[in-house]
Amino acid sequence: MRAGRREWWGLAVLALPTLLLSLDMSVLHLAVPHLAADLRPSSTQLLWIIDIYGFLVAGFLVTMGTLGDRVGRRKLLMIGGAAFGLASIAAAFATSPEMLIAARAVLGVAGATLMPSTLALISNMFQDPKQRGTAIAVWMSCFMGGMVIGPVVGGVLLENFRWGAVFLLAVPVMVLLLATAPKLLPEYKDEEAGRLDLASVALSLGAILPIIYGLKEIAKDGFGLVNVVALAAGLVVGTVFVRRQRTLATPMLDLGLFKVREFSAALGIMLVGATTMGGLFLLVSQYLQLVAGLSAVQAGIWLVPQAIAVVIGSLIAPKLAQRFRPEFVLGFGMLIAAGGILLFTQAEGQGGLFAIVVGLCVAAFGMGPQGVLCTEMVVSSVPPQKAGAASAMSETSGEFGIAMGIAVFGSVATAIYRGGVPAGTPDSLAGALESAAQQPGPAAQDLVAVAREAFTTGLHTVAGIAAAIVVVFAVGGMILLRRTAANTEPAGELVRN
Repeated sequence: MRAGRREWWGLAVLALPTLLLSLDMSVLHLAVPHLAADLRPSSTQLLWIIDIYGFLVAGFLVTMGTLGDRVGRRKLLMIGGAAFGLASIAAAFATSPEMLIAARAVLGVAGATLMPSTLALISNMFQDPKQRGTAIAVWMSCFMGGMVIGPVVGGVLLENFRWGAVFLLAVPVMVLLLATAPKLLPEYKDEEAGRLDLASVALSLGAILPIIYGLKEIAKDGFGLVNVVALAAGLVVGTVFVRRQRTLATPMLDLGLFKVREFSAALGIMLVGATTMGGLFLLVSQYLQLVAGLSAVQAGIWLVPQAIAVVIGSLIAPKLAQRFRPEFVLGFGMLIAAGGILLFTQAEGQGGLFAIVVGLCVAAFGMGPQGVLCTEMVVSSVPPQKAGAASAMSETSGEFGIAMGIAVFGSVATAIYRGGVPAGTPDSLAGALESAAQQPGPAAQDLVAVAREAFTTGLHTVAGIAAAIVVVFAVGGMILLRRTAANTEPAGELVRN
């Protein structure tokens, strides 16, 4: 069945929350100094204001994706949209750090309903593979587009209005979503999905949240006892979650999906892509400011071209996949990305802005097809009634990948940095630069030069490792993702209204 005008207008409606979520993430960092001056949060409260949204989005993705299969994807999308709008108003007019943290927590739970619901609806509305690929490319491009325009929109708002204005951006978007969704978006749900197992919900949260927390804290503070215990506890609870799913007649997460080769292989490749790019992006962002000497605004401007490059790569991927085998488009795109990553090794401790920016653009362009084609493979390789769970797994793999990349590659780079600086030098480049500012001229210059060189060496090593990993998975993907018949045996009736 080919999609008609209603479905394409529906895609425009689904693009709204997608654009908003990425824009919301990018504008908050600009607003942090303003809200900190107004609300005066402690350092711990400020960290919770920034991090709690991402933690809860990651923690509830699987739950909300599966819940949408049961109660209806459009219904869950509208409930989440209404909650997101109300929580945005609460955040905009927060009068204390505690109120803002609570509002951000609700935003995280509501945000977890939006991404899997939009992707699952796209997979159901666009049955034709060519149209579905184009729709997913538009959906992903909207997400990246929000990150491009976020700093610009946020800067304009913060120059003319109170910091709360950055949260009010969500209100008209959600009002428009709620007004148009009933007319343009059909409802889908699995009538035989059964009731949601609350014990499985608790176990999924008990697994995902500690793992994400542990990975992020390891990236910041190293392998401390609390961080390692959190990571281990999450893995233990995750094992219990998996065992419970195998015993339930209607599990919250159907582990049988992982027996579909395209599904599991595509998820693995998405995880690797998010891991490598997440870890490298952290180091590149630091390089631009701490080695190249750019301000935060200047660094943000230099990051815009790579966002445009990934949008271009995403949009052309479906067209290329119509002419060539999708796994080859995916694999060769990743090989191009590996070439861009290798350009990072040409950046020097006293310069290298050109190599970094060009490398980012090439890598982002090459990874564009990976995001679109792997997402399409994930949602199209499962029965329609499982689209919500599959979409949630796609999003969760990205969240895990970014956190893991920051933790693993950040730790490798830190270890190399520590080995390249004299004993007694602060453990981070930022700390070394602060220490140098308090020393006399020649000593300060020597410390800055050594610290920047050590950091750059760490970046070179991580880039080499990441490029090798991407090449291996590019070749493996072209082998594993050879076209196989998707598992289309119905697990229950899919109701469409």
